[in-house]
Amino acid sequence: MNINNQNLAKLPCSQGQLVEITITDLTDSGDGVGRYGQKVIFVPDTVPGDRLLTRLTAVKPKYAYGKLHQLLETSKYRIKPYCIVADKCGGCQWQHISYEYQLQAKQNQVIQALKRIGGLTLSAVDTTLASPAAFGYRNKATYPLSISTTGQVKAGYYQKGSHKVINLNQCPIQDERLNPFLKEVKQDITRQGWKIYDEQTHTGILRHLSLRIGNNTGEILLTLVINGEEGKTKELLPGIEVQAQKWLEDYSRLVGVCVNYNSKATNTIFGQQTVCVAGRLYLYEEFSGLKFQLTPDTFFQVNTKTAEKLIEVVIKELALNGPEIIVDAYCGIGTFALPIAKYLQQVGVPGRDSMEIAGEELLQGTRKSMVIGIEVQAMAIKQAQLNAETNHLTNVSFYAGKVEDLLPELEVKPDVVLLDPPRKGCDRSVLETLLEILPERIVYISCKPATLARDLKFLCSTGKYELSKVQPADFFPQTAHVECAAFLLTSSPA
Repeated sequence: MNINNQNLAKLPCSQGQLVEITITDLTDSGDGVGRYGQKVIFVPDTVPGDRLLTRLTAVKPKYAYGKLHQLLETSKYRIKPYCIVADKCGGCQWQHISYEYQLQAKQNQVIQALKRIGGLTLSAVDTTLASPAAFGYRNKATYPLSISTTGQVKAGYYQKGSHKVINLNQCPIQDERLNPFLKEVKQDITRQGWKIYDEQTHTGILRHLSLRIGNNTGEILLTLVINGEEGKTKELLPGIEVQAQKWLEDYSRLVGVCVNYNSKATNTIFGQQTVCVAGRLYLYEEFSGLKFQLTPDTFFQVNTKTAEKLIEVVIKELALNGPEIIVDAYCGIGTFALPIAKYLQQVGVPGRDSMEIAGEELLQGTRKSMVIGIEVQAMAIKQAQLNAETNHLTNVSFYAGKVEDLLPELEVKPDVVLLDPPRKGCDRSVLETLLEILPERIVYISCKPATLARDLKFLCSTGKYELSKVQPADFFPQTAHVECAAFLLTSSPA
């Protein structure tokens, strides 16, 4: 099909129409961007430099969506996907894009968000911190389950734009040591005859298969998420104890088989209760030179190696020399707080004698070098405290509660506040508190450039803070997701 480009603006633009465009950019959701006349066209599975025919699937006044119909000219950044179901599975968006260009695209995503949303013109957005492994990096994978027309159990990710499970026997982005479980555990579940959950009718039992591995230790947890309540495991999964013990015997790296209970008709994967059926409820991971205990539902960065690299950047940039007080807001299980506390101890920065004394001195307002973690999830705080004790770190204290409630109540003035909020960003009251207590430095860790840019705009527009550096980091190769660390310095006297 030949289309005269000079007449593009004159051609009608309607759903189902084939149009020729050249992809010039990528959205933050991973789609390619091109133009047809004055209309912006979004097309998945494309790369800047592709010239193609796209069939329009939805047309709006100023933009439209299309799907790739035919490649007319291939971008120099396009490669053959590693996975045979990459064009169907919704787990990855960018396996068709060279990894070098993925890193460039993620840096640009951050730059554009800072400019368009934050109104910030920062020249020093560093090149994206590359993942040491572009594949096999995920230390956790949670697969929805379904049943095939022949009665076989399927596990995989949802097809793009649907809740249809694309069956997988291996996945190239998860740690390769987890691959044997996919095929064999599905076969065991089929043999057991356990009923698979149907999200349309909210009937059936087995909802998800979750696998977690300690990247540096090799220890593995297997968790079955079921539609049921605690205390009815044997009734809902007859034979589970025998099967769980067999799994422990069959897989040398497996340290625990667990069951999580989630009877809510929502998209939330894990419920609040988890029990261990065989082995133990947790695995050990070595992270940034520390020993961490992780349960099936513990929030922990899925790319262990990149997370370690980003922590190194944060510690180097802060150049801590004590005595300093660092507050880790949204601290989780201490992923950042504990490595920072360890660094302070190693460099001989004066610390506190014990966590109990640290808590007392905090209330009294005494200033010594320490790390304070704040997290709304009480269970995460318990794990953080346990991990601190395991690693003999006495210069760190953890408090359970909302950051917006606890941060204003601190009776010591922090020198550094590290923010690591969820994708929605910080509550406005948290940002307002920061402008009142005015820590010398702020480190903002973000998994969504748009909300990062919004919050940085609020902090910097007052003139009290200046953005000195932004470090993008690739925690999720083969996807459009990007994490970054933004470093702010106060431009006002304390």
